[in-house]
Amino acid sequence: MKAFVGVTDETWFQFLAQRPQLTEVNFWRPSGGAFRALTPGEPFLFKAHYPLNRIVGGGFFSGFERLRISEAWELFGEANGTASLEELRRRVGRYRRQPIEPEEDPFIGCIFVRDSIFFSPDTYPAPPPDFAPNLVQGKTYDLSATSTAEYFTPLLRRLLGVEIEVDLSQPWHRPGPVYGDPRLVPQRLGQQSFKAVVLGAYGRRCAITGNKVQPVLQAAHIRPLPLGGEHRLDNGLLLKSDVHILFDRGYLGVDPKHRLVVSPRLRSEFGNGDQFYAKAGTEISLPQRPQDRPNAEFLEWHLDTVFKS
Repeated sequence: MKAFVGVTDETWFQFLAQRPQLTEVNFWRPSGGAFRALTPGEPFLFKAHYPLNRIVGGGFFSGFERLRISEAWELFGEANGTASLEELRRRVGRYRRQPIEPEEDPFIGCIFVRDSIFFSPDTYPAPPPDFAPNLVQGKTYDLSATSTAEYFTPLLRRLLGVEIEVDLSQPWHRPGPVYGDPRLVPQRLGQQSFKAVVLGAYGRRCAITGNKVQPVLQAAHIRPLPLGGEHRLDNGLLLKSDVHILFDRGYLGVDPKHRLVVSPRLRSEFGNGDQFYAKAGTEISLPQRPQDRPNAEFLEWHLDTVFKS
């Protein structure tokens, strides 16, 4: 199990600390460089710059994606740590040491943190003893080391708000709630980060039609939340809005081998759907990484429960 301590400025965390209703935040970086230090579900701590130099809060890593500034604002709004898109653009430009031109919409690196909280100022912990003052972005920690676990165990309990027994030497990534707390399910994402990572995993194209007009693309749940589904990448498909409706209503499905299945009722009820029948039995577009692809169990559930045979 790992944790990451990221360095932030006071403006960002003070803005969010005053809005406790925002429990899923975007810890953005002005450059679009990738973040591979953690996998979803592992702890992410916020450390303020000098002179404060304290741990001010944290949460659980929920994914990373390169987004345009406008996309980050559309998905996260004030959870970017600013009051407006214009302010977000100004702050990114300040870190890049040059203003962003009015017609520019550059990519930024977006680190999503769910179940985030901010500590009271009189309880800010000191940073880890070996956290060098000149670190600009942050540092990854292996929590299996005894000395490291002694520092992070109390912080993990503070993030959860409960006293639980935690053995940080045990494997973190295993099915089901870790240590009995559903917030520690490794695959679970935040609601907004689910949308962002599905968009990125599918290359910004509809998995069934290949459409890449972004305003009409939606992150669809294979198993919906009200019926036991979760915000997790392998429970998602990127679909064009009308295709999303057809999938949710059972006129389209995907089998466990990721092949498109089309209900005969699409033709019998509406006399339409030739574009889908032409693709029936062919593999849909999939994320590059096998672990990101639709889970066979969820696809079978959809075929058994929702699909109109």
